[in-house]
Amino acid sequence: MTVSRKELAVGRTLLIALMAGTILPFISIFLTALAPSGSVPSGLDWPAHPQWQNFAEAFRVANMATLLASSTFIVVAVVPATLLVSTMAAFAIGLLRIPGSRFLLALFVFGLTLPFGGIIVPLYYLERFLGIYNTRLAIVLPLIALYLPFAVFWMRAHFVGVSPEISEAARVDGATTWQLFWRIHLPLARAPLASLGILTAVWTWNQFLLALVLVEDPDHRTMAGALGAFQGHYATNVPLLCAGTVLILVPTLVIFMIFQRQIIAALLQGAVKG
Repeated sequence: MTVSRKELAVGRTLLIALMAGTILPFISIFLTALAPSGSVPSGLDWPAHPQWQNFAEAFRVANMATLLASSTFIVVAVVPATLLVSTMAAFAIGLLRIPGSRFLLALFVFGLTLPFGGIIVPLYYLERFLGIYNTRLAIVLPLIALYLPFAVFWMRAHFVGVSPEISEAARVDGATTWQLFWRIHLPLARAPLASLGILTAVWTWNQFLLALVLVEDPDHRTMAGALGAFQGHYATNVPLLCAGTVLILVPTLVIFMIFQRQIIAALLQGAVKG
């Protein structure tokens, strides 16, 4: 199937427009962060005297050293637990086809429709009852539960596409169900596991709503969650607020730049196998 020059030109124009619409806000935030503290810049002009110290000031004012440690703890707690539980559940539903697997899959698919904002109030009262409100567990436990529907659906797409002859050969050699999962199929699932881990890590790092509502202590929030409190104190200082935003975005951008090939490959793999 050949593509005409007109179609190619239209496609490139749309891609350039979408890219500009995505990149220009980031450029605007970065240039605003370099403006003199307390000013309100307009447009996309490079400041005559860039205030690079705004980044250091935002880092100090927002206590980002503590927030980095808190975000890292939350990510390290959420990602491995999500990967382990979702992979085992997807293995049971997609490959072992346990009794009631279709019903379980339907429940997980239903979980994909639950918005964070719709369950925030019940979560608030539940965590106060359990005594974990205003702790890092108040973010960790809900995030694991909220990520599971997508994670199970993601990993199931991999296990459904695995050739059944692999499991049959392992069974003939005397492999138990646990050995079949741990020694055979888990190594084969490294690519989707890695991509899922990257996605959940980025989502956890950028989690804003749960961190803002369920944790009062800013030192126990994620980097993005602390931005709400930072905005409340320094809403009139636009350059300082933009500098803090840039500092929060940098780790996410670095992760995507490093692992973009793995993410794209896993997305394409899921599209083919799903």
